[in-house]
Amino acid sequence: MSEVYTEPFDKIGPDAQDIAKAMKSLREELEAIDFYHQRVQTAKDPELKKLMEHNRDEEKEHAAMILEWLRRNMDGWDNELRDYLFTTAPITEIEDMNTAGGESGGEGKSLDIGKL
Repeated sequence: MSEVYTEPFDKIGPDAQDIAKAMKSLREELEAIDFYHQRVQTAKDPELKKLMEHNRDEEKEHAAMILEWLRRNMDGWDNELRDYLFTTAPITEIEDMNTAGGESGGEGKSLDIGKL
């Protein structure tokens, strides 16, 4: 078991185990994107550079697929992604807009308890 569990494994249900696997996979995909991106920046050979760009972009696809799985399968992801993705407002102002009832991709509602 290579996943990292912070609680006793036998107390974690199958859904939470799958979520942990998805999170670990997402971290690995993001790390691979970073590795390829750094290598693209320093590659001297144009053909090698193009190959690594292709590989990097494939990893982006994989990360996006896992993120979509998390959106569908873990509470909270859908609202957060709807609030922040594909918007044009300054990222750091979106939460304030939602709290104030401004428009965004999400519902614009808040419990006024801030981010925990």
